[in-house]
Amino acid sequence: MSFSTSVGGAPEPTADDRPRISLREQEQEEARVATEAAWAELTRLPRPTGTATELASQFGLRPIGLRPPIPEYLRQIWRRRFFVLELSRAREQAENAESRLGQFWQVLNPLLNVAVYYLIFGVLLDSKRSIPNYIAFLVIGVFVFGYTQKAMLDGARSITSNLGIVRALHFPRAMLPLSVVVQELFTLGTSLLICVAVVLLTGEGISWTWILIVPAVALQTMFGLGLALTFARITERVSDVAQLLPFLARTWLYLSGVVFSLDTFAGDHHGWVKVVLYSNPGAIYVELVRDCLMGGQPAPLLTWIGGLAWAIVGVTFGFVYFWKAEERYGRG
Repeated sequence: MSFSTSVGGAPEPTADDRPRISLREQEQEEARVATEAAWAELTRLPRPTGTATELASQFGLRPIGLRPPIPEYLRQIWRRRFFVLELSRAREQAENAESRLGQFWQVLNPLLNVAVYYLIFGVLLDSKRSIPNYIAFLVIGVFVFGYTQKAMLDGARSITSNLGIVRALHFPRAMLPLSVVVQELFTLGTSLLICVAVVLLTGEGISWTWILIVPAVALQTMFGLGLALTFARITERVSDVAQLLPFLARTWLYLSGVVFSLDTFAGDHHGWVKVVLYSNPGAIYVELVRDCLMGGQPAPLLTWIGGLAWAIVGVTFGFVYFWKAEERYGRG
């Protein structure tokens, strides 16, 4: 250590003996000076004025979950179409996964219903006497109407049973009812194979009208999607509706000519009753598929027009009705 001599004779400290400022203290001091300079600059800026909505628009802020226009909404669904397919497959595998028969129950349940209906309506009430090939008639009716019925019942719960996903992720909510309909469409494919087998085993022949099953199922799918979307919104707001739907669906089944012929039932009623029965979409789609598989003759043109009308009205109303509440799902 070196010393220098002051005038009084006492040694003066050199530069090595002065207190040193650490690097950390120097950075903190620089940050403090920069903060004070930034704050001084901000205080000189004019303060923004206006309502919260005006300020949000001014600074480019948008609410989370804002409902997009319908074209953009449809594009978002299309970009996520593979998610819809995977969700449908996952739902299909999860159902009855813990039972021994697994996915076979999706086919076994309708077959057991067929057996019960055949015993009650075919044997005890003797409906089979007035309907040629009643077994094929009944099997097709149960499986085809069951497609619409399941789309409505499961679609109604598609939002309420997936609230965790709805609240955690941002995606078009219509994908949930759509995935339910796609899942039921997969199941219907297997059901139609059973219908074809029953038709052949009961003496019906192969006909060119079988190819008309494709447009018939397409129209029914559009209508079923409309039901799923409509009741998904209703049930999300009023959960008690989900408890009433099974009873309404069962009543609808009996009014749709699934277990007996509408011609026989409507024969003794007034004209307006016949119009209501034959305009019933459940009966229309059942008749379209029955006529494709049985008899070798396509359904009357008026029936096809009715199926097309219900499909367009159903899917259009259901989609718009569901879309209008897009911002509210999961926030109740």
